[in-house]
Amino acid sequence: ADVDLRYYQKFNWNKIVYRFASGLGLPYGNSVAMPFEKSFYAGGANGLRAWRARELGPGNLPDSIERNVDQIGNMSLEGNIEWRIPVTSILEGAFFVDAGNIWNVLDNIKDESSRFTSFKDLEDIAVASGFGLRYDFGFFVIRLDLGFKTYNPALPKGSRWFKEYNFSKAVYNIGINYPF
Repeated sequence: ADVDLRYYQKFNWNKIVYRFASGLGLPYGNSVAMPFEKSFYAGGANGLRAWRARELGPGNLPDSIERNVDQIGNMSLEGNIEWRIPVTSILEGAFFVDAGNIWNVLDNIKDESSRFTSFKDLEDIAVASGFGLRYDFGFFVIRLDLGFKTYNPALPKGSRWFKEYNFSKAVYNIGINYPF
């Protein structure tokens, strides 16, 4: 099951866009895990923009770029806020904050750091922030976003906030159309 809720709040010359997306998938029948293509992942140009796709989670596992694996789960929570500001008639700026993660729940995964067992696991929600530009061609939008890892649950406790807030550690995303 997936839920994707969006709200667009327009002001005189700009807008703030809110998004909440969540999902839960459970294996059934003789399956012990969800199929890879139906699993959830975190990160990427349309999600938590400070992580590359399938790089974050599940839970507080280290980033996949260090582990060299795709990281997937069967439960997802994500929230996004984006403030879109017109610069010219065809160029738009944006500031954003993304928060979320993936976990495993009710399946055969043994690693407890990737499993969602209680509300205490919500401390593993990652936070990304950043800014971007959108170029509107009229029939589609090209965008460039720079995402910074504001809260990284993969780091040891006490050093999770604002440790990688520089342009060399930023993730640069190029996308077509708006992220949500």
